Amino acid sequence: MIISTGTASGKSLAYLTPAVAACLDGGTILYLTPTKALAADQLRSLRELRITQLRAASFDGDTPFEERTWVRQHANYVLTNPDMLHRSILPRHSQWSSFFRRLRMIVVDECHGYRGVFGSHVAQILRRLRRVCARYGSRPTFLLASATASEPGAFAMRLTGLEMDEVTVDASPKGATTIALWEPPLTELRGEGGAPVRRTATAEAADLLADLVLADVRTLAFVRSRRGAETVALTARAKLADVAFSLSGHFPNPPAPLTPAAHQDGLTTAHSSPAPHREGPTTSQDSPATHQDGLTTSQDGPAMGQDGAATGPDGHATDRDGHATSLDGHATSPDSHATGQGGEASGPVPESSLNWALPDSPPHPDWAELPNKIAAYRAGYLAEDRRLLEKALRAGTLMGLATTNALELGVDVSGLDAVLIAGWPGTRASLWQQAGRAGRDGQDALAVLIARDDPLDTYLVHHPQALFGRPVEAIVLDPDNPYVLGPHLCAAAAEIPLTEDDLPIFGDTTSTVLDDLVAQALLRRRPAGWFWTRRERATDLADIRGGGGAPIQVVESSTGRLLGSVDEPSAHTTVHTGAVYLHQGETFLVEVLDLEAGVALVSGANPDFTTFARDITDISILATQRSQPLGSGTLHFGEVEVTRQVVSYLKRRLQSGEMLGDEPLDLPPRTLRTRAVWWTLPASAVAPLAESGIDLGGAAHAAEHASIGLLPLFATCDRWDIGGVSTELHADTGLLTVFVYDGHEGGAGFAERGYARAADWLTATREAITSCECERGCPSCIQSPKCGNGNEPLHKRGAVRLLNTLLSPQ
Repeated sequence: MIISTGTASGKSLAYLTPAVAACLDGGTILYLTPTKALAADQLRSLRELRITQLRAASFDGDTPFEERTWVRQHANYVLTNPDMLHRSILPRHSQWSSFFRRLRMIVVDECHGYRGVFGSHVAQILRRLRRVCARYGSRPTFLLASATASEPGAFAMRLTGLEMDEVTVDASPKGATTIALWEPPLTELRGEGGAPVRRTATAEAADLLADLVLADVRTLAFVRSRRGAETVALTARAKLADVAFSLSGHFPNPPAPLTPAAHQDGLTTAHSSPAPHREGPTTSQDSPATHQDGLTTSQDGPAMGQDGAATGPDGHATDRDGHATSLDGHATSPDSHATGQGGEASGPVPESSLNWALPDSPPHPDWAELPNKIAAYRAGYLAEDRRLLEKALRAGTLMGLATTNALELGVDVSGLDAVLIAGWPGTRASLWQQAGRAGRDGQDALAVLIARDDPLDTYLVHHPQALFGRPVEAIVLDPDNPYVLGPHLCAAAAEIPLTEDDLPIFGDTTSTVLDDLVAQALLRRRPAGWFWTRRERATDLADIRGGGGAPIQVVESSTGRLLGSVDEPSAHTTVHTGAVYLHQGETFLVEVLDLEAGVALVSGANPDFTTFARDITDISILATQRSQPLGSGTLHFGEVEVTRQVVSYLKRRLQSGEMLGDEPLDLPPRTLRTRAVWWTLPASAVAPLAESGIDLGGAAHAAEHASIGLLPLFATCDRWDIGGVSTELHADTGLLTVFVYDGHEGGAGFAERGYARAADWLTATREAITSCECERGCPSCIQSPKCGNGNEPLHKRGAVRLLNTLLSPQ
């Protein structure tokens, strides 16, 4: 069964009741969650029940090795994640034999997070789990819990391979939520091609977070990257430090907390009780133009952990962080001085966002403690630090927390008053999930979506009807992807040799993939079935988080201290030589990236710039699987081969986004076999455009950028999951062609979704371009900060004409 209802609707109670009853009856429960934070929160709730017979324990990367044996032998309610299930529990199933024999229920919580390539891997892990359970004679019930999703029963069946009942009626009481859509103002600064630059979403979020904390409003700020979360927290703390200094220096008796400025101008608001809810390899980077027969070819590659801005340690994108100004873009007041690089205040650097205490509340405001009411929260912190942060937020010691989506899922942080969302979170379901973090105990709440300088964000703030009153997206995953299925068949054979009876569990393409694995000598076929015969661990073949390759270790050169790791594909864009790397509030510069040694050496630094990697991309068509007419052109879907090479990186000033230079890099190319959607226009359709003076290459390039930005509205993907290429004359088609492809080996289902929704998707792309207020194109419509050829050529008016031609009925 799948329960798909809104936040704080009682899903936890729905599975806890039968789960605890099963434990009291001698059974065991396996609880799966995408994040450690949610598992820790659930474990706390279970222990608060104080039921002696309930022996709950977490089993994840934070579990000490000396405790793991006890968990295997004695726990009857085990909380873990797909990674540990894949790498530890299933390969060592014999050590868990007693647990599996008594297994009554498998709870898959927040399952809407299992989408794309990650979701496809999880689907195969759950099939392996079913097979191991059958080995020990148990047939556990699967109970899935999700934020509101489109067609939850169909999604759950695809995820587990089992028939599903669904519960979708949500009658839980909720307070009203005011939702504000905010587009940061244009500044006087100019970017590439003289395009106007908007104030960044992270700078806006830091200002709002500081203002709300001053007003004693408990607030979560969701930021898209680890680096962004750190920067928002540091910037807001710096602003509060300035305010605290001003107040303590000028007021002998400090006044009551300040009321935040009424940032109303430009806000689109809507009241809801909240509506029915729902929600990377990878840099969506453009590449320098190449020339074929004198014609320009422009490319936009998938994000290697970026969506067009600097990346943090997790390979996710961040915005350029500006100085602290008010929301209308004017200079800050004397009590909120402009901040320097990375959002830090001029002068001494504020203490790390983790360096806060849990003091007793003083009888009068202690202004010196004001900055310590804000902290950052993200993956990568030590487990005890994350637990302390969660405890402080619940207790009210912390009033503001800048976080990645690590706190999006069902962690109990009740009592929040407001949520800030810095940039479109990827899907409507995630938006409602994040907004639902506020007002969780029934009170009214505020949620603010702050648009980034991005075509999709711009489209949404100008078309609120795309958010409100619309059903949430269907969750896209493709368990039959051979690049996903193959490694899991090897892992399954290593766990228990595969037989003919097992094939239906893994899907219709299993026989074909098994033949390929035998041909590659990964499996051996014997009369009894298929066997894994190698010495290596079969589970190492599947990188379920989609990184690929051995991780690159990030090491401080002066001390030898290991700071963290980055997956190999993301390393090309996040820790290349010269990159700015942020770790727990500290800024480093990468001295050298040694791919052969698997190490990036960094040194502490305090630069006033951030870095953005650029790559060039070539694409060739391997097979066309489907085609259909689309207006004056033709739409195609099929398999392609993409070759990408990071060739340089941009340096942009932190405070303003000003371009400081483009530095060359020498990194090896990477080849990706994936799936793509592409459209072509015949010469007869584009000839009138060329005769009217439109640069066809620039028009196609602009349409490609904007369409990449808008696809996440129609497929459950993020921009860094996809890439694109556009050309006035492609070698394989002989026509003007625009490609958008999945940025994961074998495909992830996103391009296929684009093919199915092409008319709606490209219509929205055209509207996003036309609704932007700029004259010649800017990052809010057709520019990409990853463009390898400096966003040239781009033709905004030509892109609209080109899309009109494509979408016009014949």
